[in-house]
Amino acid sequence: MISLMFVGHLGEFPLSAASMATSFLNASGTCVLMGMASALDTFCGQSYGAKKYDALGIHLQRGMLVLLLVTIAQSLIWANLTPILVALHQDHNIAQEAGVYARYMIPSLPANALLQCNIKFLQNQNIVLPMVLTTGISSLMHIFFCWVLVLKSGLGIKGAAIAICISSWISMMLLALYIKFSPSCKKTWTGFSWESLHNIPQFVRLALPSAVMVCLESWTFELMVILSGTFPNPKLQTSVSSICLSTSGMFWMIPFGIGAAASTRTSNELGAGSPEAAYLAVKVTLFMALTAGISEFSLLMLIRNIWGGAFTNVHEVVTYVASMIPIVATIAFVDSIQTVLSGVARGCGRQKLGAFVNLGSYYLVGVPLAVVFSIVLHMKVKGLWLGITLAVTVQAVCLLLMIACTNWEKEAEKAATRVQRPRVLASSEIVTTQLQNLHSES
Repeated sequence: MISLMFVGHLGEFPLSAASMATSFLNASGTCVLMGMASALDTFCGQSYGAKKYDALGIHLQRGMLVLLLVTIAQSLIWANLTPILVALHQDHNIAQEAGVYARYMIPSLPANALLQCNIKFLQNQNIVLPMVLTTGISSLMHIFFCWVLVLKSGLGIKGAAIAICISSWISMMLLALYIKFSPSCKKTWTGFSWESLHNIPQFVRLALPSAVMVCLESWTFELMVILSGTFPNPKLQTSVSSICLSTSGMFWMIPFGIGAAASTRTSNELGAGSPEAAYLAVKVTLFMALTAGISEFSLLMLIRNIWGGAFTNVHEVVTYVASMIPIVATIAFVDSIQTVLSGVARGCGRQKLGAFVNLGSYYLVGVPLAVVFSIVLHMKVKGLWLGITLAVTVQAVCLLLMIACTNWEKEAEKAATRVQRPRVLASSEIVTTQLQNLHSES
């Protein structure tokens, strides 16, 4: 969002191009990596609860390997963004500039893949402060990089992409150094091991539905920006929709943090064989989500008339954004609830069911209604976001019913089975075992 704020002050066209690219890159890059890394919520969280500390480092390395392989395919897609957008009937000039932005963003992919795994590794050990400090440091540095590269160097949106790449690598390296040298990770990080090459299919089987669960939701939001580009005056429509998306994403970070805590506590308690404590964690975090949702709704309504000015000086865009804020505020409230419930689902290892909930909510309810409101009823961007509001509401209700019907004792038994599954010995351990057997026989 910081990058879009700087780019927005270059003009309406750069903002439209950067917004279009950002939506596509989030949908094909960040969302996929975040989703696949969410498998570590189950593996690391339940292993930590079961006190199998050395397993966390193995899960981390396995996740890094899988996600880095995924970034190869993502790089190829990003390098060809312009023809993809043109095929989706986007404005040719906007598509051309968005393609340039995407190519400069490619170096951020491996950094983001490793960063997401590091975050999950620490998160599931209840280690939060390093992530807060890292985010604060990288955000402050990112503001400086954007000021220099976007406004002072004349690089424009290229500078914004370069700034994001630099900030991503800084964040990843800071967390990696903490994991390597901090006493807090001494039990869970014991160095690289060949054992991480085993049981990759088991990881992928949970990572794929995790990615689907996250992507089905996120892709719908990004689709709103792409559809906005097909309306008359695409610069205005795309800019407004992107600002709404960035705003929604920023306010989503608070419930996302609560949802991460819900996932961690739920998985830890299930791994420790304490179903009652897991259910208590669900109730506490859900109350926190309600409080956060009410606060976010109130704040957005208070700043609705001035919020658009943070992104652009174009009066028409600022006015349009002000009319959209009540819808965005409603989404922020409902999204607070569903985000925490989604975290609980990940902590239980119920990503497949969560994926089906998201599929039905967004693609059987949200997208069809968004099309009807925006095109048939001629509500344009406002219609798109009304459809999203209804989708998030249905999603929250379905997840709430799923959690309410959960048998926590049974989930604790599943967690025990998952963490106690016999692990495959690494080749070095096999050799050591064989030598010990030969020595004992002699």
